[in-house]
Amino acid sequence: MVSTFNPCFILLTSLMSITLAEDINLTVRGVTSIAKTDNNFICATLDWWPIDKCDYDQCPWGKTGILNLDLDNAILSNAIKAFNPLRIRIGGSLQDQVIYNVGKEVRKCPSFKKRKDGMFGFSKGCLAMKKWDEINNLFNKTGPLVTYGINALIGRKKSNDTLFVGDWNAQNAHDFMNYTASKGYKIDSYEFGNELCGSGVAGKVEAEQYAKDVTKLKQLVSEVYPDPSTRPKVLGPAGFYDEKWFRTFLEATGPDVVDGVTHHIYNLGPGVDPTLINKVQDPYYLDQIAQTFKDVMTTVNLFGPWAGPWVGEAGGAYNSGGKDVSHTFANSFWYLDQLGMTSTFNHKVYCRQALIGGNYGLLNTTSFIPNPDYYGALLWHRLMGKEVLSATHDGSPYLRAYSHCSKEKPGIAVILINMSNSTTFNVAVADDLNIYAATKQLSSNTANQREEYHLTPKDGNIQTDVLLLNGTPLRLTESLDIPTMNPQLVDPYSPIIVAPDSIVFAALRDFKAPACA
Repeated sequence: MVSTFNPCFILLTSLMSITLAEDINLTVRGVTSIAKTDNNFICATLDWWPIDKCDYDQCPWGKTGILNLDLDNAILSNAIKAFNPLRIRIGGSLQDQVIYNVGKEVRKCPSFKKRKDGMFGFSKGCLAMKKWDEINNLFNKTGPLVTYGINALIGRKKSNDTLFVGDWNAQNAHDFMNYTASKGYKIDSYEFGNELCGSGVAGKVEAEQYAKDVTKLKQLVSEVYPDPSTRPKVLGPAGFYDEKWFRTFLEATGPDVVDGVTHHIYNLGPGVDPTLINKVQDPYYLDQIAQTFKDVMTTVNLFGPWAGPWVGEAGGAYNSGGKDVSHTFANSFWYLDQLGMTSTFNHKVYCRQALIGGNYGLLNTTSFIPNPDYYGALLWHRLMGKEVLSATHDGSPYLRAYSHCSKEKPGIAVILINMSNSTTFNVAVADDLNIYAATKQLSSNTANQREEYHLTPKDGNIQTDVLLLNGTPLRLTESLDIPTMNPQLVDPYSPIIVAPDSIVFAALRDFKAPACA
């Protein structure tokens, strides 16, 4: 066969290899904020799952459940300390089967075992106070803000397959809180139950009954912690949003019982879904959950304005996450977009499932080495303040943009998420009053350089675990500390260049936003 030269094919191939570019004008409205987060918005969970928690013929938890975790691991300690402080929520599916081995009523301290008729396939388990002491030894060294999930099912009976009825027996929780307070262990908040609201998951409690019992928990907390300045907050209901149930619960509790209204998000579907890698890069799919965040915000504003909405648990894909996606760079498209989106809907805290464990841990299950989302969370925590600003543009939906006042420094911070694998976005930032544009008349000697943090995957592979910061791999130091993350300094009047499949944090110190004053 004789081959022939085809110039059209060569031209087409050349065009396909060329990266497209698009100029974007990003408007940040700095006069007023649109929402406010807690100053410590980033949160991560520690779960109860035992070694034999398995999904889809894999058992990805290993020894990362709170009862089996290596609490002396240096990387774990350093990863928590780097946030100074990190919010940590202890809870999860098995928390309503945990007995606290303290007080006269508890005589046995069993381990979790596989059980077909048990909730989530496991028997009841127990937290020994020696283990609780060891956990708090880690916390005392690393300084997190701890949310502890209380067993809300003690004393109740099942009336059908999922409904639990009767009053909560608070004695075991009371003894546990007394022990915790007597030891001086610091608790930021107690959360009541896990996924018992609405239709529940493995169990449910009616809204009126839950309201009655969470009020009892509030009374116990006030009794055990008489000083209001050190008294832990009370959170609930820690489950999936159901408008009627949440409204009834808030109306029945009334003011000043719950301080945070927690709900859970797993909007990517099951971890085994073969389309998971596509979902995390699809802005149209990711936008579908926005209505839930808005609805939760509206319900809290109308029926519980004394509290604030929290995402109490979010792992993206349920059943331990996706083994080829949830720990990779690609997951950062979903995760960092979630942080930006929830903050615009006035959510105070976002708890990522999990700090370690499953496929979605911020730390690797066996090596404890940070996954890409860990570094994204740390940069958010360090750069993004609590005042949320409107950030809009008319360009491609594959460029997500969010802005906050800078954290503890002048100006604003923006995060730009490029979900396109072929288009570079050149982003010029302006404000609605044209004040920022006016500063361009200043001489370059008086302008602060823009600080940029470009996050990209190693070798352009979005399913890698290796994250590059400004082109350099982020690796632990020889002493197993979290590496220093320095920005590159850029001419403040040049556009921010956001490469395909990349994420950029930028701090604009000369941006005059009255809302940040």
